[in-house]
Amino acid sequence: MSVTGTIKRLTAVDIRARKGGDPIVSLTAYTKPIAKLADPHCDVLLVGDSLGMVVYGFDSTLPVTLQMMIDHGRAVMRGSQHALVVVDMPFGSYEAGPDKAFASAARILAETGAGAVKLEGGVSMAPTIQFLTQRGIPVMAHVGLTPQAVNAFGGYSVQGRGAAAQKVLDDAKAVADAGAFAVVLEKLPASLSDRVTAEIDIPTIGIGASAGCDGQILVIDDMLGLFSDFRPKFVRRYAELGQAADQAIADYAGDVRARRFPGPEHLFADEAPKPKG
Repeated sequence: MSVTGTIKRLTAVDIRARKGGDPIVSLTAYTKPIAKLADPHCDVLLVGDSLGMVVYGFDSTLPVTLQMMIDHGRAVMRGSQHALVVVDMPFGSYEAGPDKAFASAARILAETGAGAVKLEGGVSMAPTIQFLTQRGIPVMAHVGLTPQAVNAFGGYSVQGRGAAAQKVLDDAKAVADAGAFAVVLEKLPASLSDRVTAEIDIPTIGIGASAGCDGQILVIDDMLGLFSDFRPKFVRRYAELGQAADQAIADYAGDVRARRFPGPEHLFADEAPKPKG
């Protein structure tokens, strides 16, 4: 709370200062209602390009457009007031070079009001991260399994095993040195995640990484159990809302077919009720 009693929204500076402190609680959010539910409990709400699969039914994040991210970023900002809102930069909006990345990031922040952007990549993206941060754009980085590079990886497999561990470590150090305020570590061995967390001076936020990271993030639809056919190893389901929703819809359909709904309490009379008194 601020001195005026209004809620102060967290900033990238606040999240950066949490290195080695209280764990950073993060979830994805794509809509105003979900943002409103998650906001009081979270430090970071990520408008992830995972919305391509979760909301739009794409097979990957690759078809997601900048306009989609902006539209959903606006919605999440309208539904939140406490958490730092970070918007993913979609595939093709930043890889061509720092100037392209700046134009995309500037548009995201200006049109959504969000507090930061996130982009994928390590050593190769460090110059772009430095370019953005030097121009006032807070950047969250993302190394390890980077879904926008799924075609290069040949799937969504664990990264950083064996000799590949050094590359992940180099990537994490590069983005930290370039000015990122935090870095997502995705689908890495726990021991490597712990090493990265110990060796860089910005917070690490794990997804399929390690409990030793400075924070954690999950796709909210996975955590709430909205989909029964997707159960990644790194997700803990805290509810089974998909099953509950399926039953509720079945009950509704049964009531409609049996003419139990709408009932008398849901209907309007011919005349408006007279005021009391």
